[in-house]
Amino acid sequence: MRIEKDFLGEIEIPDELYYGVQTTRALHNFSITGHVLNEDFIASLAIVKAAAARANMRTGRMPARIGGAIVRAAEEIIAGQWQNQFVVDCIQGGAGTSMNMNANEVIANRALEILGEVKGNYALISPNNHVNMAQSTNDVIPTAIRICTIRKARKLIAAMASLAAAFEAKGEEFSQVLKMGRTHLQDAVPITLGQEFQAYAEAIKRSMRRIELTVQSLHAVNMGATAVGTGLNAEPEYIAFVTEELSKLAGEPIRSAKNMVDATQNTDELAEFSGTLKVSALALSKIANDLRLMASGPKCGLNELLLPAIQAGSSIMPGKVNPVIPEMMNQVAFQVIGNDLAVSMAVEAGQFELNVMEPVMAYNLFNSLTILTNAINAMNSKCVQGIKANVEHCHSMIDASVGVVTALLPHIGYEQASLIAKEALGSGKTVKEIVIQKGLLTAEQLDVILSPGEMTQPGIAGKQFLSQS
Repeated sequence: MRIEKDFLGEIEIPDELYYGVQTTRALHNFSITGHVLNEDFIASLAIVKAAAARANMRTGRMPARIGGAIVRAAEEIIAGQWQNQFVVDCIQGGAGTSMNMNANEVIANRALEILGEVKGNYALISPNNHVNMAQSTNDVIPTAIRICTIRKARKLIAAMASLAAAFEAKGEEFSQVLKMGRTHLQDAVPITLGQEFQAYAEAIKRSMRRIELTVQSLHAVNMGATAVGTGLNAEPEYIAFVTEELSKLAGEPIRSAKNMVDATQNTDELAEFSGTLKVSALALSKIANDLRLMASGPKCGLNELLLPAIQAGSSIMPGKVNPVIPEMMNQVAFQVIGNDLAVSMAVEAGQFELNVMEPVMAYNLFNSLTILTNAINAMNSKCVQGIKANVEHCHSMIDASVGVVTALLPHIGYEQASLIAKEALGSGKTVKEIVIQKGLLTAEQLDVILSPGEMTQPGIAGKQFLSQS
């Protein structure tokens, strides 16, 4: 054991632990979610600490021997080491001070080891004086949140791009599969399955563009603002250097916020970004709803799509297969929508020079990014890529539908078409049969008018027909 102390007193710390007294107090005080810090956020904290140490060495304030050890320790954490030493709860009071000090203590003690010193020798490398040099929780945590969000957003965008491409590929595959379109859950007019899938791809790509746009604002950070945005204890040279070093380590064009006081007070950009995740979730949930409905049955539902059978659907009904992946996507969407509300409330709850609610913002943002990315990847690989069209059934429903009568309006008029629709509904005959029986159009003419191309991309076939009539 070693003895560590702060202004509240002394605490015994087991020698094998890299965290220290302030982390230990946080462990005692905040047993809330049962979740420790996200691994990407831990890496982002380490990026901030390495960048700060490099900047402080460039200004001459940090001795090279100490700064080099701090950078090396931080780089180990960036590479995934020492994850088990980050133990504080995700939701905590103090605006993230416990997160910051957890990182400071782990890095300080690992840096001491690197120099051949014992843990806890803070006279040589201090969590506060050295690892936290020219910093405050109030610029470290917002900066780390933004870096982590950007890095996670890149993974999400890549997943969305792959899902959009999968829908586009299916759109091509199903381009000639004519089916009944529906409005109000009632038969409307024909559409191709390919057109529906292409529309899903467009919705996903539009969501990607929103995310790509809003993530740009997160590149502006308040590093060097220290406590309230005035830059107390941070040299102007350091502020310039630290964003350069952050850009190198994060692989992103990080820049200083135009107004550091504003960037320390306000978190509205996190709410804006969270909103794009919510809108993306809404679009994905709508798509999942459509897939579930089109795959309903198989004997007593729409049965237009055949989703991949990936697991048994019931513990009591043999042979039942459920649309489990779209159902999962719905539930992920609900969670993301709830997370966005939590972020919104936290953003509103800031006062004066700092919003102390950033831990819960980070917790919900990171959760949304993680589960959306995972759900999209699952939707792509376990559902969309394996979807098949029930072509014959789609065509048989078109043949039996009254909705195709709408395509006849330019040729026989609304009144005549209404009478045919009424007769079809009452007699059970098809629209084609009635039109031919009445001598209104020939079978050959109907084949042109009711072709997939003419009904779903009107113009060419209809013009040819009219010119020959």
